[in-house]
Amino acid sequence: MTATTDKNNERFQALRAKDREIQRDLMAVSDQVRARHPWLMKHQDGIGMAIFLISLAGMALNGWLWLEGLMPAWVVIVLSAFWTSLLHELEHDLIHYMYFRKQPFWHHLMMAGVYLARPLTQNPWVRRHVHLHHHKVSGTETDLEERGITNGEKWDWKRFLMVGDNMLAFYLRAGKYFVVPKKLMKQGKINRNDLKNLRIIGALSFNPIGYIAYTLWHGFVLFHLANAVAWMLGTHIAWPEWLLAQEAWVTATVVILIAPNVLRTFCLHFISSNMHYYGDNTPGIIHEQCQVMDKWYLLPLHLFCFKFGSTHAIHHFVVRDPFYIRHLGEKESHEVLRRHGIRFNDMGTFRRANRMNERAEKAAA
Repeated sequence: MTATTDKNNERFQALRAKDREIQRDLMAVSDQVRARHPWLMKHQDGIGMAIFLISLAGMALNGWLWLEGLMPAWVVIVLSAFWTSLLHELEHDLIHYMYFRKQPFWHHLMMAGVYLARPLTQNPWVRRHVHLHHHKVSGTETDLEERGITNGEKWDWKRFLMVGDNMLAFYLRAGKYFVVPKKLMKQGKINRNDLKNLRIIGALSFNPIGYIAYTLWHGFVLFHLANAVAWMLGTHIAWPEWLLAQEAWVTATVVILIAPNVLRTFCLHFISSNMHYYGDNTPGIIHEQCQVMDKWYLLPLHLFCFKFGSTHAIHHFVVRDPFYIRHLGEKESHEVLRRHGIRFNDMGTFRRANRMNERAEKAAA
C-alpha cells in the first residue's frame, strides 16, 4: 500500500510540475502583452466599464431600430447575441474581481447589469462560488458548474435540448438533482454549501427573472408552433382575446432580449461543455482539464461566445488576466500549449461523453 501511495504521489507531483511549467510560460506571454500595452492594465476598470456600456447601448440601439422597422428581427437577434457574449466575458472577469475590486458600488452595479441583460443565466453572485469551485475540481463529480451545462453527459437529443435551455436542463434531469447531490455529500465529495448551489443552478438560481424569461420563451415558441401546425392542417386556433393582447410586448421582449440570449447560451454551453474533460482526468491537474477548440467550422459558435473554445484553456492556467489580454496573446499562448502537449480539436470528446480516454468512457457507460 505504501509503495503504491508513494508511486501515485510521485506521479501527481510530476503532473503538478508540468502545470507549473505551462503556467510559467503562459505568464511570460501575458507579461509580454502587458509590456506592449501598459495602458490596458492602467485603465482596466475603465475598459471594463466602457465595454459594459457599449454592449448595453448596442443592444438598446438594435431594439430601437427593430421597433422603428429599420432592422429585421433576425439581424437584431444575431447582433445582440454578440453584445451579450461580451457581457458574459465581463461577468466572468467580474466573478474573478477584475473590475472595481476596491469600489464595491461600481463592481456590483456591473454585476447587476450583466445579469439583467442576460436573464436566462444564473445569479452571478451565486455563480461566483460555483465557478471558483470549478477551477479547483474541474472535470470531477463535484464540478457543479460544468455538470450543470451537460458536461459528461452522453450525446443524444436530450443533451442537445439541455445545452441551450437551462430550464430543460433541470427538468429533464430532475431526478438526478435530488439523488446524486445527496450521494456525493454522503461520500464527502461536496459540502452542504455545494449541495445548495447545485440545486440553485438546476432551478435557474431560483431566479424569478429567469423563470419569467424562460416562460415567455417557451410560450412564444409553443404559440407559433401551434399556429404553424394549425395552418398546415388548413385551420386556425381561436386564441382568447386576452392572450392575443399580449402578443406585441411578448414578441418585442423575445426579439430584443430573450432570443439573443438563447442563441448565445447554446453556443457558449455547446463549446464549454465539450472543451472541458470529465470523469477520467486527474483531480487538481490543470493540463488535463480542458482542450483548445478552434476549428474553422466552429466559427459560427465562437461568434456568439467570443472564441471561448480558443482562449478558455489559457484562463485555466492564468486566471489573473481580463479576457482581452488572453485574446491579444492568443497566438503565442497556443504555441505554448501545443509545445506542452495540450490537445487541440479533440472531436472524439463528443463520442466519449467528454472523457479523455476511450476506455474510461466505456467503463462509465
